[in-house]
This record gives sequence, structure tokens and C-alpha cells, in this order.
Amino acid sequence: MTAGSSSASQQPQRQPPLKQKMALGFKSLFGSARRFATGEEPSTVPDLTELFPPTDAAVDGEDCTHDCESCHVSYPRGFKVEESDLLYGHVKGWSTHVIVATGKSDWVRDVEDEKGSVMEAFGDATKPTNGNHTSRRPSSRRGEFMARRNAPDFPRCRRVVSFIDRPANRRDLVKQRLMLSASNMPTPSHTSDYSEPTTAIILPAFTVIENITPAAVPLLISEYINHAPTSKSPLEPITLPRSLPLPNLPDAQQLLARPSPHRALILLCSHKTRDARCGQSAPILRKELERHLRPLGLFRDLDDERPGGVGIYFINHVGGHKYSANMMVYRRPDAFGVDAVERAKLAPNEELQVKKDVRKKTETPVVNEAEGVTNGGEATEENGVRDDDIGAGQCIWLARIRPADCENIVKYTVLQGKVVKPDSQLRGGFDRGKGLMSW
Repeated sequence: MTAGSSSASQQPQRQPPLKQKMALGFKSLFGSARRFATGEEPSTVPDLTELFPPTDAAVDGEDCTHDCESCHVSYPRGFKVEESDLLYGHVKGWSTHVIVATGKSDWVRDVEDEKGSVMEAFGDATKPTNGNHTSRRPSSRRGEFMARRNAPDFPRCRRVVSFIDRPANRRDLVKQRLMLSASNMPTPSHTSDYSEPTTAIILPAFTVIENITPAAVPLLISEYINHAPTSKSPLEPITLPRSLPLPNLPDAQQLLARPSPHRALILLCSHKTRDARCGQSAPILRKELERHLRPLGLFRDLDDERPGGVGIYFINHVGGHKYSANMMVYRRPDAFGVDAVERAKLAPNEELQVKKDVRKKTETPVVNEAEGVTNGGEATEENGVRDDDIGAGQCIWLARIRPADCENIVKYTVLQGKVVKPDSQLRGGFDRGKGLMSW
């Protein structure tokens, strides 16, 4: 059966291999214990074809049924990944994703251990309230518990009690997670010196924050992240302040916010320190994506701020290296004005008309908190909020991506929000317009 054909959904549902089935069984058991202790309601994962539409040759044309024929690049010999596991529905959910510019494409194993960095400051800061960052660093409470547990007189039964004895807000910690990623996005100083201010992108808000230092992270969390939309938020205008003075610093040193100029972002794991395959695959995929985006006028280099294009960034470990290459695609709603186009109905030799600046008028007043400006639905760049500034509508997380997949990923996933090989490549994601997520 060809990838992307409509009859794929009619095939018997694949079952996970025995090893994965056992792992999922243990995960389910622990999840049940957690829900029992916290009162958390079990979540229902939507069907993979319900979350993102799969390509269908009858709608999308025959091109969606085969890989790129002009792709002549491949991964190095010996590049092998796990092929039998079921991918969909097994990623940790997240509410907010922060992409930090470092000017580097590889980092220490845990980016929070990058000394003097903004990522390190996130690990030490008070956690966000609408996207709680789950640091790998043990908390002081956990450290005290571990010390007691190692004591000779520690009762064994208390280990079980401690596992399920979670704080009352544990449900929020599970449902509201901040994902923190270091990236190769260039820093303002074009160095990788962490003593210099840097930039970050908040997703799904699609908001760029400038002039960030480790000392500014608490303000970034309290005034921007805590008020930004999350993966569960409805598609509504974003009302974040344009600027905030940094405490105890000159007025010239302040956090500055602006909408990202891009219509879509592609994130590729390049964390070679964690897995050599990611360091190998990311540069190859970026070149192949560029080859297909450039003729459309959509490719944007790292420092290209022209509006309406697609940015491609390398990021650190996101999980699932054995399913390399991992790719996350954030898209604004109907990012290029072609989501509803049925390619199969286009006339022979008729090209898809991609729109690079799709804007929608807001239906509700937009308030700029920094300047106290309310404008009756006619948002503009001048007051800091664009008329289409509602952030990303989707994040589509794919895995097992090969260079030959890039053409159809650009044509169908980036441009139209569809998935070509959902059964073998879709790990999860969210669609704010539908109110659905894969966790």
C-alpha cells in the first residue's frame, strides 16, 4: 500500500511489538497510580487521522503516494533507527515551548547544565503557571527525600507511599509542561557567549522576546510566558506587552517583544552529544528542505527576517532519538492560504498559489497591556499586535524522517497541515483550532 493513500486507514490497526507493549503496560500502571493519587481524569487521545488530516491521492494528487524522486542524498552508511514501534500518542504533552538562541548546534547532555546560560536560569527559576517546566534537576524536597531513603533505617514501605504522595497541584504539573529547547538561532551579538543578551521564541505564541539574560528569566516567565497562549488555548488575539524594563537596570535594557515574521517553523534535533544520528541528520534535512522551499520563495535563512516564510532551526534533545530524525512543524492557522486546496482538482501544469502574508481581522478588541491601547479589532504593527497575531494553530511532531520525505513534508505538511505517513511517522502534536492534542 502506498504511503498517504486513503485506503491506508482501512487496514487493520497495527499492534505494538511485544517489547513496546510491555513498556506501555508499565507506563499505564504508573499513570493509573498517579491519577489515583491526584484525582486527575484520564485523557482521551484522538485518532491520528482526527488530529491531522492524512493525505489522500483522490484529494491531494498522486504525488502524495511516493517519495521524492529527485532526492539523491541519503544518511551515512550504518544510520539505523527503530522501525517497528508505534509512534502516535506516546509523547509527553507540553503547554508552552521556549526556543532559546545560542548560536550553537550542539550542547552538553542537559542544556540546563550550560553554565551561565538562559537555559540554566530556567532550571533555577520559579516554574511557570501556564506551562510548568519539568526540570531534570532534583528539587530540594526530592533531594531531602533521597537522602532519607538511603538511610539504613528508612522503611521500605515508605518508598511506595512517597511515589504516590504527590502535591495537590500535581495534576497541573502533568497537564501544563513547558518544553525548553536550546537552538542554533543566532544571538544578537552573533557569538555563543552566554554573558551577552540573547533572544527566544515563545510557542505557540509565535512571539520573539529580545534582550534576555539569565537575570531576566524570572520576568520573562511572570510577564510573558505566564500570559502567553498554550497548546490548549483557543485561537484568540495575543495581548503581550511590547516591552518591559528590567529591574535595577537602565531603561535601555529591557525585554522587547514582537511577533515572529515566519508563517511556519521547522525544528530539527541536532543534539550530537545525545545521539550521533541527530548530528548527522539535521544538516542533511535542512539542505533538502531548503531545496524545496526556495523555489516557493519561502525559505528563510537563520538571520532572514522577511515576513511570510519558513524558518528552520536546530534544537537539542526532544526525546525519541531511536526514531531519528525528529522534526516538529509549528504552523500558523492556514499558514499559506492553501489548507483547503484540493491539489487533485488543479488543472494540468497549474501551480498551487501560495500566499506569503495571510492575515485575518480579529473579531474581538485587542488590548496592548504595555501602552494601555485598545483597538476595536483592527490590530496593527504600530501598537505591537498584528491583526493575525494569534500564534501557531498546530504543531505536528514527526519522526523517522529521511531526506526523501522532505518534498512531501513541504508540499503537504508545511503548506497544508497534512501528514503523509501518519502510521509510521506521526508522533503527536496539537491543533488549537480543533481543541485536540495527542496526550
